[in-house]
Amino acid sequence: MQIRRVAYDHPDAVKLNDQVQLEYAERYGDDGDITPLAATMFAPPRGLYLLAYDEQDRPVATGGWRAQEANDEGYADGDAALKRMYVVREARGLGLARRILGLLEEDARAAGRTRMVLETGTAQPEAVALYLSSGYRPAASKFGLYRDTDSSLCYTKPLTTR
Repeated sequence: MQIRRVAYDHPDAVKLNDQVQLEYAERYGDDGDITPLAATMFAPPRGLYLLAYDEQDRPVATGGWRAQEANDEGYADGDAALKRMYVVREARGLGLARRILGLLEEDARAAGRTRMVLETGTAQPEAVALYLSSGYRPAASKFGLYRDTDSSLCYTKPLTTR
């Protein structure tokens, strides 16, 4: 497996984003995640977007972070918000999400971010298990577009220097 930095609007990123949106629709019975996102939000040094490719050079996993500051969606100064963590079904169980998560945390820490935050949902138990086993804890208060939704789960992890 090879993990590459790409733009959020890279054709392979768009392809996997379309797939994750279909999975959100399956799991939640709606139109997917409507959080407004733009490629510029993931541009270094205020973000990063990664794609993992298999041996046949097919995109199989994705994830990114974008800088957030204190705002009316409940974010705090210094936050790095995880977005679009996704692994295609046939590549699950290989540790790709954990590898991407670690690289995103390292990059956000190097960029001066102080806390990694994420919003997932009750219909994504695999994601919740990954985040809890990676040191994330339930947030004291919810943040993000879906903060007032019952199915929303918010987690945080301090990005302290190792």
